[in-house]
Amino acid sequence: MAEIRRYPFVWHVRSGTTDHLVHVRRGKTVHSGPGQAFWFRPLSAALSEVPIDDRELSLLFHARTSDFQDVSVQATVAYRMADPDRASRRLDFGLELKNGKWRGRPLEQIAQMLTEAAQQHALDLLVGLTLNQALVSGLGAVRARISQGLAADDRLAQTGVEVVDVRVVAVRPEADVERALQTPAREQVQQDADKATYERRALAVERERTISENELQSQIELATREEQLVTQRGANERRRATEAAAAGRIETQAKAEQTQVLAQARAETTRLVGAAEAETEAARMAVYSEIDRGVLFALAAREAAAHLPQIGSLTLTPDAITSALTALASSTAQGAQGAQGSPGAQGSQGSRGGAR
Repeated sequence: MAEIRRYPFVWHVRSGTTDHLVHVRRGKTVHSGPGQAFWFRPLSAALSEVPIDDRELSLLFHARTSDFQDVSVQATVAYRMADPDRASRRLDFGLELKNGKWRGRPLEQIAQMLTEAAQQHALDLLVGLTLNQALVSGLGAVRARISQGLAADDRLAQTGVEVVDVRVVAVRPEADVERALQTPAREQVQQDADKATYERRALAVERERTISENELQSQIELATREEQLVTQRGANERRRATEAAAAGRIETQAKAEQTQVLAQARAETTRLVGAAEAETEAARMAVYSEIDRGVLFALAAREAAAHLPQIGSLTLTPDAITSALTALASSTAQGAQGAQGSPGAQGSQGSRGGAR
């Protein structure tokens, strides 16, 4: 807003660069333009300040489609005062000199004018569209219709208002209708999500099945190899046992043959020794058969004496001498009787006696 300073006989006013200040005195325009600063007399001056910056106006109104459905339109209109001098003459932009504020509400008048004009153009368009058409292509159509209608509006042109831009944010039905319209799409999205979930689960199950089959195949392969290993170990053990048995059998046969050979050698040795001993004994007996009995007794006594233990002292009792003499006499008598019974023996005895 303009800055007004009071002095005793004259006042001073200064406006900003985005405010168009108009000074009228006695029906004539004295100063007009943005960023003005001048002195004036309050009793003869009329000041108007028109903003020339771009302003935005938010619009929200309801309309009805051809199928009798209520929709709400949310839009934004950007405008500016293209001809501030004309606007100052058509609308009340006059300033109160006491406080520098507008006496009226010119911006509210402009907002109402733009709202009514934009709403009328949007209603004329939407009344010929169905709800689906309004929701699908309504944004662009409503924006184009409002832009064209406001650009061609004579009242706005005569007021000095220029529409810079029109934006339609949304064309929405009532809440329950919107939920009803969203239900098929939501169901379709849910079905797609369920389908993706099922496909993901099916893929996971398929992968798990593949993994299980691979594990089972690995287990089968391991079992087969283990079976082959057990079979090979059994074959090796049987071969080892067969080889050990064959080696033991060969060793046993060798020992048996060795024992048999040794036994045969011992038997042959024993036989030869026995035969030699028998021959020796026979030769000895043959020699003994030709020797006199007394000589034999003497030899026997010598042989016995050779095997008797060493005698340190010998004690002869009368009983022992008597027994020995008796036995000697008895053996002498038996020898004499034998000699008398055989003439050859007697002759031989006689000759042996004569020889003695």
